[in-house]
Amino acid sequence: MNLSEALAWATGRRTATLITLRRDGRAQSSDIAYAVMEGTINISLTDSRAKTVNMRRDNRVVLHISEPSAWSYVSIDATVDLSPVCTAPDDATADELVAVYKAVTGGDHSDWAEFRRAMVNEGRLVARVTPVSVTGQIN
Repeated sequence: MNLSEALAWATGRRTATLITLRRDGRAQSSDIAYAVMEGTINISLTDSRAKTVNMRRDNRVVLHISEPSAWSYVSIDATVDLSPVCTAPDDATADELVAVYKAVTGGDHSDWAEFRRAMVNEGRLVARVTPVSVTGQIN
């Protein structure tokens, strides 16, 4: 399987398991929502979470996307670039979080001003996951 096939398949899904590395090297997994956007996989997350701390220390991750009903999965080895934390409703990170929200949900939020304020209050940022290699099977 190649990365293009994996990303095309992943584009049709929205949830996955993100695997990061703890300080002691053990894996830490988190269920996340994501969107494939221009060759990267984008995830909205909060600054205070263990996965964010782990990615700041070691930017190597695995994104595991599965569809058990079809016995299909892709496991993407990747690196992560983290955006700055959203600090103002009109900053570049807030704009990026809006784009991720639209890509994940396929639509608009009912109140963008409220959404942008929440992104600041929650200390949100975007993880931009760049695929390096992939394993899996698509049926």
